[in-house]
Amino acid sequence: MTRPLFATRFDFRAPGAAPRERQAMFTRALDMVEYAESTGHDAVMLSEHHGSEDGYLPSPLPVAAAFAARTHTIPITVSALIVNLYDPVRLAEDIAVVDLLSGGRVSYVFALGYRPEEYALYRRPWTSRGQDTEAALELVLEALRTQRVDRAGRVGAVTPAPLSRPHPFAYYGGGTPTAARRAARLGLNFQPQIADESLRDLYRAECERLGRRPGHVMMPPPGPATVFCAADPDEFWARYGHHLLADARGYAAWHQSGTALSHVFDRSTTTEELRAVGTYLVDTPDGLIRRCGEGALPVITAHPLCAGMPEEPSWESMRLLGEKVVPAVRENRKPIAENRSAG
Repeated sequence: MTRPLFATRFDFRAPGAAPRERQAMFTRALDMVEYAESTGHDAVMLSEHHGSEDGYLPSPLPVAAAFAARTHTIPITVSALIVNLYDPVRLAEDIAVVDLLSGGRVSYVFALGYRPEEYALYRRPWTSRGQDTEAALELVLEALRTQRVDRAGRVGAVTPAPLSRPHPFAYYGGGTPTAARRAARLGLNFQPQIADESLRDLYRAECERLGRRPGHVMMPPPGPATVFCAADPDEFWARYGHHLLADARGYAAWHQSGTALSHVFDRSTTTEELRAVGTYLVDTPDGLIRRCGEGALPVITAHPLCAGMPEEPSWESMRLLGEKVVPAVRENRKPIAENRSAG
């Protein structure tokens, strides 16, 4: 059995949730990330978007710090961090502090974003976003490496120094040839948003052209973008499928061009369509164990709070993953049904 990775993602999107409900979601997330670590999950991921009426997380760094304070070993990734919406010096300071607080467990996927509304909200220019992102990242990386920056001829100190040297582990993310070249110029690892091997090859060729050793390339894995585990998938879809559809529709509204700018993209308009496409998967523990054994799930990405998912189905999924699926996959056990038929 191929050993899959188990990740848990949080973005806190919850259409129509009241502030008290959102506060409960944050509290649940803190408990869940602690539980994920205790049951052998490999990573936790946080996403970032701004100006979203459904409350999509705009501030991943404070949440990453809170997650780090509740855990000890599990890696935490901010994917993606929209660089142009930050002052680069302040961003370097915050990254350094979070790196110290977490013991170097927080990594980043830097990106320029794809929503003009976010740039308008922060009064950032849209047409020059690529050049602006590259310039900002050069400043951030220099500050983290040297604790000094030169801004318009004025040199200033940027402290404290991060624990990770020369800086925390980081990718540059994007789904275009320009993004691949930018990742190479910046000396960063590369995470394409889409599974296009030509982008990986271009990144590596550009690194070699620049005399740099290519970094790690994290291609989007095949299979579903979001996974839930349920004792009765049919009941789950009937009772809670509208949360998954709300999540899908939220992303689809941001991709008006019809082009998939990330692998979390689905054009479905009903829960029936969504279930059939498979971008969002709900399966039993035995079903997931079987899929892992077949190599169909190299990464299982849980999204327990998906679009305001209520407490019990979100916890049921986490418990079944943590107590049934993860141990079976780690121990290379077959699904229960297969064991019985073999006996």
